[in-house]
Amino acid sequence: MKKLICIILVICTFAALSACGPAANEQSAVFKPALDTAASCSITVAGSYDNFEALEAEFDRFNEFYPNVKLSYVKLDDYNNTLVTALKGNDKPNIFFSYAWMIGNEKYKDVFALAEDLSDPKLGLDLKCIRSGLINRDAEGHVMMVPVFSRTYGMLVNNDLFKKENLKVPTNLTELLSVCREFKNKGYKNPMMGYSVKSSSCLMNTVAYPIFLATLSKNSEALQNANKLDPSAGEYMKPALEAVKKLIDNGCVDLSECDKIEDNYTKVILRFFEGDVPMMICTGDTVSGTKKREKQSEAFTNAPFDYTFSPIAATEEGGYFIDSPSVEFSVNTSCNDLDMTNEFIRFLIRKDELNNMASVKRLVTPTSDLSFDSVYAPFGSVPSERIISPEVLGITDPLTVQIRLASFYVGKGEMTIDEAAAKYGTLE
Repeated sequence: MKKLICIILVICTFAALSACGPAANEQSAVFKPALDTAASCSITVAGSYDNFEALEAEFDRFNEFYPNVKLSYVKLDDYNNTLVTALKGNDKPNIFFSYAWMIGNEKYKDVFALAEDLSDPKLGLDLKCIRSGLINRDAEGHVMMVPVFSRTYGMLVNNDLFKKENLKVPTNLTELLSVCREFKNKGYKNPMMGYSVKSSSCLMNTVAYPIFLATLSKNSEALQNANKLDPSAGEYMKPALEAVKKLIDNGCVDLSECDKIEDNYTKVILRFFEGDVPMMICTGDTVSGTKKREKQSEAFTNAPFDYTFSPIAATEEGGYFIDSPSVEFSVNTSCNDLDMTNEFIRFLIRKDELNNMASVKRLVTPTSDLSFDSVYAPFGSVPSERIISPEVLGITDPLTVQIRLASFYVGKGEMTIDEAAAKYGTLE
């Protein structure tokens, strides 16, 4: 009888926990309208994307609560130069794309003068659902933009080629160099590819940028000097530039083949889908276009293969996960129907909605649960000490430009490492 009573108590306890646990979680995730659901108005989101199906899906979900609210997305031509004018015009958008590199830039002073402080408790945004390293706060602690996607740097990996040649995806620099040699010995002319024609290309920078940030993260004075474009900070670029040169010198990258790729996005993806490239260096923004272009590639349609996006193991300790915002939203305080605009933002900045958008767009979710699309799975195993948030470090856009240019010139053989380091702050 005692045993029977104990068993019954245990069952009741588990039943109670099962009933309370999920219900509590579901309750916290449920969106409850705060305004009149019969309200009628129009909300426009302005951005630089040609189209935004992932956001339009969220419009439909929001309309389940507010059926009379018309939401639309518009692309602004020459976005960076026309944004200020649009925000003050007759058809001013309610919400607009914003980027961390705009902060501190005099050109965008008027943009942030119109941006709402999204950390205001009155708005009720669940900013805690977003990884803290992605949230950019100004000197007063205000949040003028909130990330809806994040990005990182790495390489697309053709896993089927690795299996075919009985090789493993490299986890450190020694393994990377060895794998490249093995692929070359097996007839693969260019083990690692990427767009490399212009200085805006991400081939060399995707290798160098994470290493440079890691170096600066260990030295606060060096970081300050680098942000101020002090020439002395050029010394701290050298480990990153040496990694770039090592990959070039060891034949991991054939620049003559890379130069045949015409852009950093569609052409990179379609070249990778040809199926003969073991590793394609790119950013997460490029990866976002892979799913849509699988059907556009005749080669991939005829011979599909398994692929993932992995860190580039360009150091002996392994690769890095640079956890950085990709697209952020700001609210225009001068827009019409500001209350309903804030209601939509409150609806959107929730774990489920952000994860849904990331899944549709195939970008990394900014939420704290790191629920990756399977293509991003390799980044899920990067240890915390190798995850770097540029926003937390305080990395500025001029610094980013300098390492991008330096890695390009060194990678292309137009400068030595010492020459590039000596010109830090003046590279253009």
